[in-house]
Order: sequence, then C-alpha cells, then structure tokens
Amino acid sequence: MDFAGLSDVQFIFLMLIVFQVKQLIGDYILQTGWMVNGKTKVGLGYILPLTVHVFVHALTTLAIVMVVNKDLWVLALIDFTAHFAMDRIKSSPFMLGRFTDMTKQSFWIPFGLDQMVHHLTHYFLIYQLFLHR
Repeated sequence: MDFAGLSDVQFIFLMLIVFQVKQLIGDYILQTGWMVNGKTKVGLGYILPLTVHVFVHALTTLAIVMVVNKDLWVLALIDFTAHFAMDRIKSSPFMLGRFTDMTKQSFWIPFGLDQMVHHLTHYFLIYQLFLHR
C-alpha cells in the first residue's frame, strides 16, 4: 500500500488507530478464558496459553507491518517478546499477579502498567514504521 499521499501526522494517527484496534482485538476480543487463566499458572503451565495469546498479537502486528513495509517483519518478534515478558510479569502469582483483589489499587496498578507497556511498545513499532514507510 502506498502511504505517500499521507502527511507525517496523518500516517502516525492512522497507525495509532490501527494499533489501538489491534490491542483491543488481541487483549480483549480474541483472548479466551483459557489464555487468561493459563497465564497465571505456576511452573511451566503458563507457557502454552501465554504463547498462544502473544502469538495473536505478533500475527496482527505482522499483518500491519506487511502492509506498510515487509522488510520490517522483525517488529512482530519485538512485539511478541515485549508482550510475553509484560504479561508474564503481570500474571505470575510470584510477581504482579499476586495482587488479585479487584477492589484494591494494588490490582489496578499492574493492570495499568501492562497496558502502558503495550502502548509504549506500539509507539516504538509505529516510529519504526514511520521511519521506513
């Protein structure tokens, strides 16, 4: 797709919208209970559900990248890695996942941190797409 007709600001805003929709799809619409509950398991039981969840994010990022610049496919791996690390930190019962009481601020701060890290990752990806569109 040719983005030459878009100004820099238009391209960036388009990517912000696209990545926001991608986040909604990956973290809410396509994330199943098996993924949500599986990410909290101790031992190695978390690996498959978390990997499947993060793979959805990597695939949607890859789809975006393929439209903008196929040579930047590695951005999908960056998204996979960042998302995997943050979700494990947020979900592990030995890390931020130990805060399970939704009536307390200690639950919501990790939730907000998780979303912030995902958005900051997207900003990095968007910046790379902007530089190499």
